[in-house]
Amino acid sequence: MPAEPAPLGVADLEACLALDGRCLNGLWSRRQWRTELTDPQRPGLGLWQDGRLQAMACGWLVLDELHITLVAVDPDARRRGLGSLVLRGLLESAADRGAERATLEVASTNIAALALYRRLGFREAGRRPSYYRNGDDALIHWLRLS
Repeated sequence: MPAEPAPLGVADLEACLALDGRCLNGLWSRRQWRTELTDPQRPGLGLWQDGRLQAMACGWLVLDELHITLVAVDPDARRRGLGSLVLRGLLESAADRGAERATLEVASTNIAALALYRRLGFREAGRRPSYYRNGDDALIHWLRLS
């Protein structure tokens, strides 16, 4: 089992790009990752095992809300609770920094992510039809942290 989630920083840029590529087909560019990893209002946590980033969760703190921007688990490490572990860590960190709520968007067809978010207490609050490039709807989820 990997260690506890650890904060991600600019020194983790290459690992984040690699995991992003394996999980999300390169969702963010190098420039976007650099912004994520250097902005103090954009917390990110990672789980490492054997020197390799296995899972990560990132967000954006806006006033008293955490907007979760990314959750990724290496395809070879899925179904081991790593997504839950890293996301719980991010939620706890945000609550410690004053966030009262968390929100995210997820594809309506992403069954594994939807199950994870439900287990953590997120509730659907809206839908954005045909939001993603492939035509999938985005489901908006919220969680009260306090």
